Amino acid sequence: MNIRVVLADDHPVVRAGLKSVIEKSGREITVVREAANGKEVLRIAENNAVDVFLLDIEMPFLNGLETAERLIKKDPKTKIIILSLHDARIYVDRAVRAGVKGYILKESATEDVIKAIEEVHRGRFFLSPAISKYIVDGFLGKISDKKTKPASNGLTNREREILQLIGEGLTNKEIALRLNIFLNTAQAHRRNLMQKLDIHKQADLIRYAIREGIAKL
Repeated sequence: MNIRVVLADDHPVVRAGLKSVIEKSGREITVVREAANGKEVLRIAENNAVDVFLLDIEMPFLNGLETAERLIKKDPKTKIIILSLHDARIYVDRAVRAGVKGYILKESATEDVIKAIEEVHRGRFFLSPAISKYIVDGFLGKISDKKTKPASNGLTNREREILQLIGEGLTNKEIALRLNIFLNTAQAHRRNLMQKLDIHKQADLIRYAIREGIAKL
């Protein structure tokens, strides 16, 4: 059975490298579509049959974790692997809480990607060996037994998009242009975010976005 994969990374060189590894593996795995950001992934998911999504965590417009959460919310059976430079527990934690089954590090992606795709396609978990200590610590068992509220504090999808852009350092004007909304609308979203999150300084808002894995890392 051929495994249909969507490969998403905002760096064409990374996509090309991983696609080459997949194509030369001799396994029944095909990269059916590629994407440079999370919004492209969501559009692809609407119109294509996909078995496994391989998502870079650091994509613009909508990062890999945000994209994964939206895909899984729409279809809990969606199989996703996060590709990341970071092994920090906070990102692995959020990914697995969202329902992501795989998390591989870019430094070992060429060695891990085939096994990760095959394992996740079978419905199993796959973490790069460098972060397997979380399994030893009982990490996966602990979070599977707990149902906790997401760290978004009830933010809407639009507010999360705004928060990601704020975390990436964009001004209200730049956010308005990026999202094709009015300047006063962008300003209103920023005020609402600060009120909901009980954050009153720009620097603290940026730190929150990065800490929660919403902004580009």
